[in-house]
Amino acid sequence: MANDYIAKMFDVSGKVAVVTGGGGILCSVMAEALARAGARVAVLDLREDAAAAVADKIRAGGGQAVPVAVDVLKRESIEAACEQVEQALGPVDVLVNGAGGNKKEATTSPDLSFFELPESAVRWVFDLNCLGTIMPSQIFGRAMAGRKCGNVINISSMSAFHPLTKVLGYSAAKAAISNFTEWLAVHMAQDYAAEIRVNAIAPGFFLTAQNRFLLVDEKTGRPTERGRSIIAATPQGRYGDPEELLGAMFWLISDAASFVTGTVIPVDGGFNAFSGV
Repeated sequence: MANDYIAKMFDVSGKVAVVTGGGGILCSVMAEALARAGARVAVLDLREDAAAAVADKIRAGGGQAVPVAVDVLKRESIEAACEQVEQALGPVDVLVNGAGGNKKEATTSPDLSFFELPESAVRWVFDLNCLGTIMPSQIFGRAMAGRKCGNVINISSMSAFHPLTKVLGYSAAKAAISNFTEWLAVHMAQDYAAEIRVNAIAPGFFLTAQNRFLLVDEKTGRPTERGRSIIAATPQGRYGDPEELLGAMFWLISDAASFVTGTVIPVDGGFNAFSGV
């Protein structure tokens, strides 16, 4: 009986979930987990082949999923994706705004000073992370507002709490995401329905395609100085595993968090709590 009680509290079966950036390392794990838990999942990604690979894996395991190509910086692309998802799976209950990332050209280094950062690279990173969250929230959120229920999960970062060195555009954008999460939570609850909740997960350090060049020496495969510093500043002494984001995700989506909105939840091995001494 106790197990049934807990299972019901965290149940997400039957929900329709959209995961942007669903072809990436972290968000593909989220998409697959949602499907295993009984949700119907739309895997959205700019790279159609990456989205298809994740959706194929979900279907091979008996889950329900559709791949959808989308550019989260183009309104017409998001609108088309929303229509495609609703036709294939039904009204969207959950939006996970996972599209984002950084690029080497927007990162300071001994060879690229702050004063020489290309505007185009910084703009690309900021737009992808910030506008690439706001615009899907507008389009999928409109339908949630009409139904007076829904759930939005944004992906923030440790750099939103304290800006990380080198990654100017990324840090600024993720700080904006945390602020936007709070703003949208209040806006949806006050102007549309208290049952529309908006929260964010702030991952600590996970090795991904976007940050590997900063954390691992490409020639030796050993940790860079930055990588060693991160591990030293993480009380649990390691990088996170993508599956370790799932508990926070399921909690925030489920009825177990029915009175939780406007929060940013660190999943970071203690990084944000550690003062360095």
